Amino acid sequence: MVSKRMAGLSKNVVLGGCAALSVVFVVSGAQASVKADPWEGMNRGIYGFNKGVDRIVIKPLAKGYQAVTPDIIETGFHNFFSNLGDVTSLANNLLQFKLEASATDFSRIVFNTTFGLAGLIDVATPMGLKSTDEDFGQTLGYWGVTSGPYVVLPFLGPSSVRDGLGRIPDSYTNVWASEVDHIPSRNAGYGIDLLDTRVGFFSTEKLIAGDEYSFVRDAYLQQRKFVVKDGQMDSKFNQEDF
Repeated sequence: MVSKRMAGLSKNVVLGGCAALSVVFVVSGAQASVKADPWEGMNRGIYGFNKGVDRIVIKPLAKGYQAVTPDIIETGFHNFFSNLGDVTSLANNLLQFKLEASATDFSRIVFNTTFGLAGLIDVATPMGLKSTDEDFGQTLGYWGVTSGPYVVLPFLGPSSVRDGLGRIPDSYTNVWASEVDHIPSRNAGYGIDLLDTRVGFFSTEKLIAGDEYSFVRDAYLQQRKFVVKDGQMDSKFNQEDF
């Protein structure tokens, strides 16, 4: 879905794992996550490339976007693409037979698309209908597919073999890509979504401590384990999860 896992110059270019920086399990999982990173040399090189793209291109553009765009319009764009992303969540909750979560996703789409003026206003969250944010990588994990080795993808950022492959079926639920035929408009939407997401990382990236690559890797792996298990975290970070 374009709002959560955009192809090409993905939102995850931006220190890709920053969304996971609030995870509190990083230290306990550090040793095991090293074992899950057999391609560390290659991954560090790609991570450095992605960081360079972010530093030179994405971050400055995001700062400019934040400076010139009124808050109400920023919020509208954010809500719009989040609403489109709920379609991917709905599909994956159905694949996991999570009927209650599926009903929540469906209700969010209906209320935000209608009463929320095509998703520009998030009326669902104040109603208690919170976003579930599911993807096919989580669906595979739910059905027992292990993460596989950690891998940093060019432009796309932190991932794993399982999560990287999961991007393919998720692309079929990308409403923006499938419904917007006008290429300039489609690309403009990709750009706005990317910049909006980067702005959201300005505060969380300050949480990075120590070796940045290791911190982001450990945070990503722990966060993915957390969401696959729907928040039911074990006290021990097990190598078997990979």
